[in-house]
Amino acid sequence: MKRELAAFEKLLQIMDKLRAGCPWDKKQTWESLRYLTIEETHELSDAILAHDAAEVSKELGDLIMHIIFYAKIASEKDYFTIADVLEKINEKLRVRHPHIFGDVKVTDAKDVRDNWERIKIEKEGKKSLLEGVPKSLPSLVKAYRMQEKAAGIGFDWHSSEEVWDKVKEEYLEFLEAVQEKDNQEHAEEEFGDLLFALVNYARWKDINPEDALEKANRKFIFRFQYIENRAKEAGKMLHEMSLEEMEALWQEAKKHE
Repeated sequence: MKRELAAFEKLLQIMDKLRAGCPWDKKQTWESLRYLTIEETHELSDAILAHDAAEVSKELGDLIMHIIFYAKIASEKDYFTIADVLEKINEKLRVRHPHIFGDVKVTDAKDVRDNWERIKIEKEGKKSLLEGVPKSLPSLVKAYRMQEKAAGIGFDWHSSEEVWDKVKEEYLEFLEAVQEKDNQEHAEEEFGDLLFALVNYARWKDINPEDALEKANRKFIFRFQYIENRAKEAGKMLHEMSLEEMEALWQEAKKHE
């Protein structure tokens, strides 16, 4: 623990010096840092999906630095300090884990999550269970988080079979909608309902839909770039190749994943 505390104190000292002496650091604001923090978060996400422990460690350091930076700016304006930030998260963790710091009994991770959502409403005064879901979240992640929160207070299906029946129902409604002429809005609505139902089914199967889709994206990128590289080796342009030729290379790419 001494090593961790010493390293954290050193980071605070470095931030003080940067804020006082570096022209770039001196001019930063919460607003100017915001987009950089979003970028750092995505870089951490990339490292996690790549299972690159060294890169995860590096990106975590970048994020911690950003947190210290925001708190430093806040302290200059007498809003709060990094100590306030840490004390608040310490208290929140104690309150939201009564099975560790109190006498509440739980049997599994689901119980813990469900208690967490109830505490937000009953003890922390949240007006809505969905209040904590950021409006700017990507839609796929937002759907997953809203469903998790609703399930935490019992608003959920009884089984995955029921959820799958809902997926099939929404699929048929989407097919009907796309057959309608001059009603693109209805087709879009039904497609959204289908996606929402699929996200729900993924949740029931312990699949994070955002991670699953990103892995599919990366798979597509690898296979498509394989086709591009093989075409270049053959001295061909992609638009000159037939679909059958590209499909053959696509199948070939699968063997190299």
